[in-house]
Amino acid sequence: MQSTIAQALQDARHHIEDLEARLLLQCVLNVDAVYLAAYPDRNLNSRQQEAYRSLIAKRIRGEPVAYLVGEREFYGLTFKVTPAVLIPRPETELLVEIALSRIPNERVCRILDLGTGSGAIAITIAKLRPHAQVIAVDCSSEALTVARINAQNLGVSNVRMLSGDWFATLGPQQFDLIVSNPPYVAEGDPHLSEGDLRFEPIIALTAQEEGLAAIRHIVANSLHFMAPGGWLLLEHGYNQAPICRQLLAESDFRNIFTCPDLAGIPRVSGGQHYDRTRATS
Repeated sequence: MQSTIAQALQDARHHIEDLEARLLLQCVLNVDAVYLAAYPDRNLNSRQQEAYRSLIAKRIRGEPVAYLVGEREFYGLTFKVTPAVLIPRPETELLVEIALSRIPNERVCRILDLGTGSGAIAITIAKLRPHAQVIAVDCSSEALTVARINAQNLGVSNVRMLSGDWFATLGPQQFDLIVSNPPYVAEGDPHLSEGDLRFEPIIALTAQEEGLAAIRHIVANSLHFMAPGGWLLLEHGYNQAPICRQLLAESDFRNIFTCPDLAGIPRVSGGQHYDRTRATS
């Protein structure tokens, strides 16, 4: 028996949230939200009904909507996502916002994004700062494939994707800004068995040393790749701001700060490279 758009949505609402039901149906029909509202009496054919039921069943099992529809909006841009990459989150937009505030519009700057995943951070920066030269690094070849597709889809040509473990394959380079949303969840954290985290790549979520191993590595090594006066910006967990600021201070960063996200949670910390040579000359 055929269902109309309105009937299909009504049935789905018994199992999943209304917004999710609409997003999944938009994906099946390859239409936008306006279409669903404008044509509630349009019939779904048998193939569309089966595809919709399949997506609803997967969502009921907990699979993230972003993976089911294959995309997620971030900073006003649409990014392809797959289970090979973390789903871009609104709180990470703060990291991009702070980075953009430190990148002049008309000057060539060299930017490094460590652990780029879908490329959301690097590509957004590159698109909004077209004079910047951005390098995005990830150890996952599958993630880099997604990131390259996103760069192409969004028409961004000033970002280069590199395979590597943090700084290992960079060679002698200096950057005006280094940015990273590294894995910072402690191994065994109970949140890993909840919500979308159950389906996201564990290598991009967790780190040893109570979630601090990647952050420690980045802070300890970034000065070797940073131009004098350059900035290091890091996203971190809700309780990691104090240790991040301590690590930055111990590595001789200056102008150290922490910014909260829209929920008031300390989310991004950073510091500026202190040029000892210039300071003592």
